[in-house]
Amino acid sequence: MLLGVRAVIAESYERIHRSNLIGMGVLPLQFAAGANAQSLGLSGRESYEITGFHGPDARSAVVVATPASGNPIRFEVRVRIDTPKEREYFRHGGILPFVLRQLAGQSRAA
Repeated sequence: MLLGVRAVIAESYERIHRSNLIGMGVLPLQFAAGANAQSLGLSGRESYEITGFHGPDARSAVVVATPASGNPIRFEVRVRIDTPKEREYFRHGGILPFVLRQLAGQSRAA
């Protein structure tokens, strides 16, 4: 993981950016249509909890953003793991752990 980052929430993703996040084991989440950090009143300094994410087959999740002083902000996001190969990479924690497990499995079979 990158400095403890486990998920990124964005308004949209270019395919390569989304794919790179998954390759690093970071969960790409997308705001619901019409929502963004500004419309939800998010500053980025909140603590974030992702609930309702039950693995890479999930299509949506709920984020609870809690500011230091204030009420939690709850909103739904779309999980952007779009292809079967991306799901497989994410299950393994990213592309590097996936490849290492593949190589380890091949060396035992030889």
